[in-house]
Amino acid sequence: MEMLVVMAIIGLIVAVTTPSVSAGIDSVRMASATDSISAFLNAAVNYAERRQQAVLVVISSKESKLSAWSNEPGFERELILPDGIQIEDQDPERAERRLILMPGATVPGIGIQIANRRGARRIVRLDPMTGFPRVESVKTN
Repeated sequence: MEMLVVMAIIGLIVAVTTPSVSAGIDSVRMASATDSISAFLNAAVNYAERRQQAVLVVISSKESKLSAWSNEPGFERELILPDGIQIEDQDPERAERRLILMPGATVPGIGIQIANRRGARRIVRLDPMTGFPRVESVKTN
């Protein structure tokens, strides 16, 4: 009988804490994804400037993936976002966006909006003035 009571108490504790643990995991995944996207875009911009090579960046919302290529052999990067994180696109008909980072040119002011299963959203923007990515929270009503 005592074992049954102990198991019931453990079950209640698990039932109460599971939602907060999963929310915490989703939050960590979102932070990790925004950091990864920022680092990916920063590396592509730096490569274009330092090597004086154009870099093609492809943002695939359908596959939740970012890719970067250059004409120089050996430069090919790919970033696949973690499970539960999705790239949101304003135009659902368009499966991917492409942009070219030119050496010596202004960095395009783009934004990549991502969302998790719980509806939290962040935007990673490339600042055209500095060329550095920054992360913004999106307020949902």
